[in-house]
Amino acid sequence: MLDVMTDAMLSETVRIKGHNGDEIEAYSVRVLDSAPRGGVVVLHHMPGYDDRTKEIARWFGHLGYNAIMPNLYWRDAPGASPDDAAAAGRANGGVPSERLIGDVSGSIDYLKGLDNSNGKTGTIGYCSAGRQSVLAACHLPLDAAVDCYGAFVVGQVPDGFPLQVSPLYEDLPNLGAPLLGLFGAEDQYPSPEQVTELDGLLTEYGKVHEFHSYEGAGHAFFAADRPSYRPESVKDGWARIEAWFGKYLSSAA
Repeated sequence: MLDVMTDAMLSETVRIKGHNGDEIEAYSVRVLDSAPRGGVVVLHHMPGYDDRTKEIARWFGHLGYNAIMPNLYWRDAPGASPDDAAAAGRANGGVPSERLIGDVSGSIDYLKGLDNSNGKTGTIGYCSAGRQSVLAACHLPLDAAVDCYGAFVVGQVPDGFPLQVSPLYEDLPNLGAPLLGLFGAEDQYPSPEQVTELDGLLTEYGKVHEFHSYEGAGHAFFAADRPSYRPESVKDGWARIEAWFGKYLSSAA
C-alpha cells in the first residue's frame, strides 16, 4: 500500500504528447497531495474511450495512484463520440502497435512529470487492451503490468477478425515488467490452452508473472454492464490488482 492516502483528487480531460509528438486527448486522475506515489496507464477496451474506463481510472485515484487514460482512437476521429471514434478505429484496423507504444510512452512521461510522482508506472488493460498492456511492457520501461483476458498475446487470430493484430511471440522475450494475468476459464480468446501456453513461455524466459483463471467466468467478466459480469471473480481480481501494484509501484517497493 502507499505510504499516505488521500480522498482528494482531480479528474479532467487533458492533452498529452503521444506517438511522434502528436497531441492527443487523455483522461487524467491526479491525487491532490505531495506524497510520492506511482502512476497507472489505463488502456481503454475496443469500445473506446468511454465512461466505464474512466471509472476505472478514478478507482485508481481512490486507491492512491495517479492515472492517465490516453484516447487511443483520437487520431481516427478527433472530437467524435466514443462510439463513433471506436467505429472509426475498428474500420482502420485498430491501433497500430507502433502508435500504441508511442502513446503509452507519452502517458508514462505525463505521469512521471507530475510533482508527486515516485517515478514508478504500470499499465492495465481489458480485452484488446490487455494485449496492449503486455505489448507496452515488452517495449517500455514499466514497473508492473496487468493483463485482464487480453486476446491474441499468443495463439492464432481467426479469419475475419475485425482488427489487424498478431500474436506477440517475438515481443515476449523482451517483457521487462512483472505481469499479472486474470482470465476466465470459460473464455475462448484467450482460451485456457492459450493461457497455459503463455504461462509456459514466460516461465521459459524467466519472466516474473502471476496468472489466475476463474471458473464459471468467460470473456469480459469485469464488465458490470454485461451479462458476462461475475462479481465474485471481479472482487478477487481487484484485490489481486491492488496487491500487484502495491508491491511494484509503491514508494517502498
